[in-house]
Amino acid sequence: MPDGSTLSLEVAGGVAWATLDRPEKLNAMGPGFWAELRSVLDRVQSDDDARVLVFRGAGRCFSVGGDIEGFGTLGDIGQRRAYVAEALGALRAVEELPKPTIAAVHGFAYGGGCELTMVCDLVVADDTARFATPEAGVGLMPGLAIVRGRAHAGLHAMKHLALTGEPIDAEQARLAGLVNTVTPAGGHEAEAARLAALMAKKAPLALAAAKRILGRGSDEGYAYAIEAVSLLQSTDDHAEGIAAFAAKRDPEFRGR
Repeated sequence: MPDGSTLSLEVAGGVAWATLDRPEKLNAMGPGFWAELRSVLDRVQSDDDARVLVFRGAGRCFSVGGDIEGFGTLGDIGQRRAYVAEALGALRAVEELPKPTIAAVHGFAYGGGCELTMVCDLVVADDTARFATPEAGVGLMPGLAIVRGRAHAGLHAMKHLALTGEPIDAEQARLAGLVNTVTPAGGHEAEAARLAALMAKKAPLALAAAKRILGRGSDEGYAYAIEAVSLLQSTDDHAEGIAAFAAKRDPEFRGR
C-alpha cells in the first residue's frame, strides 16, 4: 500500500477484501480517500477473480468518518462543491458496483464510515459496533445518509441519527434496518466471509441484474445533498464546529 493510502486490497477465494487501513487515525477518511475508493472499485470491477467485495477496518474500528482536521482546508464554494460531489459520487459508485458488497463492521462506524455501510448490499456488525451520523455537531448534515438512509431504515430512525448525532449500537442498528446480522465481538469478518463465499458461487450476471433492479431510484436527492452540504461548509456554524473540535470544547452555534 503506498504511503498516505487509506485503503488496501487483496483478493482470495473469489472475495476482494478492502481494508480501511489507517488505524492510528481510527481509519479517518482524508481528502484522498475518495479517489482511492474509486480506484479500488475499478480494480474489483475489472478482476474476474473478485466476485464479492468486503469492506473492513483495521485496528480498533471500521471508521470514524471524515478527517475533521482536513475540513478547514477546503477553499471557495466551487471547491467545496467539487469535494462533496467527489465524496458522494464515490459512495454512489459503491452502490452501483455490479458485484455484491458487504460491510464488516466493528467499533465505530461514524459519519462517512456509517454512510459507507449504507451503500453496501449487506452489513455484518459485531456487538462492539456503534453507528452514528454526527455531522450536525460541526455544522453539517450527513448528505449520503439523508439520501440513502431511508432505503434501509424508517424515518424516525434516520431523524434520530441525523438530528441528534447520538450513536446506536449494533442491535439497535439491526432493528432499524441498517444491519443484517450481529455477531459476538470479533466474529464480523468470519460471518462476512461466509456470506461472501455464498454469493461468490452464484451467477454473476444474475446478481448484477438483481442489484440493478433493487437499486432503481437510488439517484434521487444526490444533487440536493451536494448543494446543501457545500453551502453548509461555508457557514459560520461550520467554522465554529471545526474550531470547537480542535479545541476540545462544546461549540456555540448561532444559526449563521
